[in-house]
Amino acid sequence: MTRMTSSARPLLNRRLAEFGTTIFAEMSALALRTGSINLGQGFPDTDGPEEVREAAVRALRDGRGNQYPPGPGVPELRSAVAAHQERCYGLAYDPDTEVLVTAGATEAIAAALLALVEPGDEVVAFEPYYDSYAACIAMAGGTRVPVTLRPHEGSFRLDLDELRAAVTDRTRLLLINTPHNPTGTVLTREELTAIAELAVERDLLVVTDEVYEHLVFDDAEHLPLATFPGMRERTVSIGSAGKTFSFTGWKVGWITSTPGLVSAVRSAKQFLTYVSSGPFQYAVAEALALPDSYFTAFREDMLAKRDLLAAGLADAGFKVFKPAGTYFVTTDIRPLGESDGFAFCRALPERAGVVAIPNAVFYDHREEGAPFVRFAFCKRTDVLDEAVARLKRLAA
Repeated sequence: MTRMTSSARPLLNRRLAEFGTTIFAEMSALALRTGSINLGQGFPDTDGPEEVREAAVRALRDGRGNQYPPGPGVPELRSAVAAHQERCYGLAYDPDTEVLVTAGATEAIAAALLALVEPGDEVVAFEPYYDSYAACIAMAGGTRVPVTLRPHEGSFRLDLDELRAAVTDRTRLLLINTPHNPTGTVLTREELTAIAELAVERDLLVVTDEVYEHLVFDDAEHLPLATFPGMRERTVSIGSAGKTFSFTGWKVGWITSTPGLVSAVRSAKQFLTYVSSGPFQYAVAEALALPDSYFTAFREDMLAKRDLLAAGLADAGFKVFKPAGTYFVTTDIRPLGESDGFAFCRALPERAGVVAIPNAVFYDHREEGAPFVRFAFCKRTDVLDEAVARLKRLAA
């Protein structure tokens, strides 16, 4: 006899009930259905360096990583991550005890929050936020406390007084993202100094999502929070190969922190994927050792694409917030006579043959994000040229 499920209780865990299908799945499906150019989801439409791809092929053929790799990650990659942190930022980490390889940055975020947050703990995060932040905080039983980045003189800025006011006796952790997705904000030295002082004063843990660390433009500079006084011992720093080397499908990420914090995160991570991406880990180890010229050329290529798309969006009638980092441009649709980002994005494929993402989905305070729409510029130049040409229909 089949046991019936009680109708009094929903099938989905109530902690996840508010999330449903991600906006990325909805808008990508819309792009396919309408034949539109997809500037919504943030993945490149070309592969990264050929030598890195060949390194993965070599590892596959040599039988390296085809079976379960070590739980913390292959030694070659852990050493490469530690060398990268020291080379770029002067941060010294022990590859054996202070580096953990994850299935992309998304798993690193999930494992860190599941390990460090208990029911009733508050987690302060900037909104708009990468959508997995809210879901992972919910799965851990924590309470998210958003601090809103607001437009100011052409970019989105943090109100430090609002951040300080958001911290209570129940605050366990600050979840920081710089360079920031979706706004493109890069936190300044002054802002990071204030965040560090607050974390030390209130004895808070900090998780920093730094996956766009090599995509900073103009006069902006990426400064890891772990380099600030008192922060190395309380910060879990997250990095990723996907955004830096344009192999997002490989899902290779990592954390660096103290032995105690790495051990805590590993305790949660081992019951998520356990291990992943064996051969790709060897390839990413080689990628992290690429010369500075690679990172410079990568950044310059994305800068040119940013400027191309930003100019095209301005010509089409959008107010454009030119990003200091990441590969996303946030726009304000009110100059076009629009105010509802969801309705605008759902209609945009039919109106202009382009797909974008409504920023409101990244807010707890939906009204704060209602008029903002995000476009990705990590695409081929010819694709961006065509997208810009199509968007000009809006101005007409």
